[in-house]
Amino acid sequence: MFDGLYFEFPKLAFVIGFFIACETLCKMRLPSIYFPHTNDFIKKSVAQSKILFFLKWIGIIMLILAMMSPVKDEPYELKPKIGHEIALVLDASNSMQERGFDRTNPYASRFDVVKLIVQDFIKKRENDNIGLVVFGAFSFIASPLTYDKNILTKIVSQLHVGMAGKYTALNEALAQGVNLLKMSHAHSKVLILLTDGYSTQGVDKIPLDVAIDLAKKEGIKVYPIGIGGDGEYNRRVLQKIAKQTGGVAFKASNAAQLQAVYAKIDKLEKSKIKNESFTYMKYYYTYPLFVGLLALMLYIYLRNKRGSA
Repeated sequence: MFDGLYFEFPKLAFVIGFFIACETLCKMRLPSIYFPHTNDFIKKSVAQSKILFFLKWIGIIMLILAMMSPVKDEPYELKPKIGHEIALVLDASNSMQERGFDRTNPYASRFDVVKLIVQDFIKKRENDNIGLVVFGAFSFIASPLTYDKNILTKIVSQLHVGMAGKYTALNEALAQGVNLLKMSHAHSKVLILLTDGYSTQGVDKIPLDVAIDLAKKEGIKVYPIGIGGDGEYNRRVLQKIAKQTGGVAFKASNAAQLQAVYAKIDKLEKSKIKNESFTYMKYYYTYPLFVGLLALMLYIYLRNKRGSA
């Protein structure tokens, strides 16, 4: 427990020498040094016993040790993991509230079905560091990269259609996903972009080529997923994003196909995520402080008891 223990203020050890000097040279005058005007309250007949001597010096030494602040450097290391750092980018525009995407639950909206499939995907990626971006007319980071799958699935469950506006800013969402992964040092960075439409004219403030260049610069593979009845133009846009970033474009017309798409993405090759090491200082001054105060309290109690006897 105490291996590697050291003192923050070791020079305060000289105070012990000061007390020893006073005990040797000024022994008869100690009461007046510590507590002036108390000579009348201390009977000259009180004998110094071994127990009192021991308690007094234990108390003094322990309090000085507490002042010297014993500390220990405790290392803390995040275990390296094998996996990806993934940005999940989800379309929450108004069109995602259309129903009939899941044949087994025709009353569920596209977005409700997507949330369930995404939550299942998150739970399976145990070793991945995953973050979440939601977009509509604008985009925002709903969760930074995290290994905590419970928190992430809870966040996904609380998302709803229209929370980022009713239109679609696809290019801006792609750039926001890149921004989420930008500070990552992982070898493998993946962005899964799910949408049911292409950028609404006049809403997207970032050109598609600029967003793609941002992803390429950061070495991010983009896997776009088009769901529902997206048109030919949107299909070509998603394929362009995938091709230029080294990913693969998918299309899912129903919930079963979307589940299969995420299963394919789940088979991506693994890569080692760099582990991180930290050091924090653990303080132990409370131990000598407690012992010192207890010893001095017993010393005062026993001395007064002997004096009043």
